[in-house]
Amino acid sequence: MIRSSVDLSPAARDGFDAIIDVRSPAEFALDHLPGAINLPVLDNAQRAAVGTEYVQGSKFLARRTGAAMVARNIAAHLDGALADRTGGFRPLVYCWRGGQRSGAMVAVMDQIGWPATVLDGGYQTWRRQVTAALYDTPLPHRLTLLDGPTGSGKTALLTALAEQGAQALDLEALAAHRGSLFGAMPGGQPSQKAFESRLHDALSRLDPARPVIAEAESSKIGGRVLPPSLWAAMSAAPVIELAVPLDLRIAHIVEHYTDIAADPTALDEALIRLPRHHARAAITEWRAMGARGDIAELAAELIKAHYDPAYLRTGETRNRAVLKRLAVTDLTPAGLADTAREVIAALDARPRPA
Repeated sequence: MIRSSVDLSPAARDGFDAIIDVRSPAEFALDHLPGAINLPVLDNAQRAAVGTEYVQGSKFLARRTGAAMVARNIAAHLDGALADRTGGFRPLVYCWRGGQRSGAMVAVMDQIGWPATVLDGGYQTWRRQVTAALYDTPLPHRLTLLDGPTGSGKTALLTALAEQGAQALDLEALAAHRGSLFGAMPGGQPSQKAFESRLHDALSRLDPARPVIAEAESSKIGGRVLPPSLWAAMSAAPVIELAVPLDLRIAHIVEHYTDIAADPTALDEALIRLPRHHARAAITEWRAMGARGDIAELAAELIKAHYDPAYLRTGETRNRAVLKRLAVTDLTPAGLADTAREVIAALDARPRPA
């Protein structure tokens, strides 16, 4: 008997030995359930060929040709990625709508004796859940934001908070971007849908009854837009402001932006994209600093001329309540651990809503 389910809670997903996406690699790359592996029953070219034949030619021939391809691909997965799975293997399998592609894989698995489950409604069931949570309903979480100018160590502090048991939401990690002009990460950003899947998964694993700490961000991180429900919660959230001496901020930037500093071409391209209100002569000098490898000097100039003025301008429009102001004088792991304890104390003291 083939099993089906629509339960996509974290506990339900974590209960399977694997989540198998049998869609094409292109569909999988655009978005997929977090933690899923891609074992396509039709690759990109095969899916296109079968679809074209079905629409423009013979539906019978399309089904017959597609079935042969599916059978060969499933056999390859059984001999390859699934070869070491034992008799108790419990996968969740899905395709686009929970139809023929996942049904074919689960039918074979059922004959083998694996207690496989097909996701009823397929990927679209997951996408509807993501959309409902991030677009259609208010977030139930009590957010507090870490705020402070560039180089204040907010991301490192989030890590220290998580290590001490706080509920931390690292939006830049989910978006694969550090949220600034120089924030690109190797591998690029996920698609908007994939970012939202990561975000929904992360939020669904946090306890709404406990405080959640995140970094204050703009409405976009790189090219990814924060969904409306999250942005509304962030806009209403109080902040913990960090004040860090300039020399520590410069040192922190130099230490944590080594990847772009090591790539003169990427650094120069980022400097060229600076807003046009900066004088051409200033940008020319900053580009020369980058070419010479004077990263600390460049960081100091950009902080004073670009980042801090922008931070002050946006601060005037945010109008968020300040839960606590913290003077941070140590961005070493030990110093961040001390600051994390202060942040947790402030979160614990925050009044609960009536």
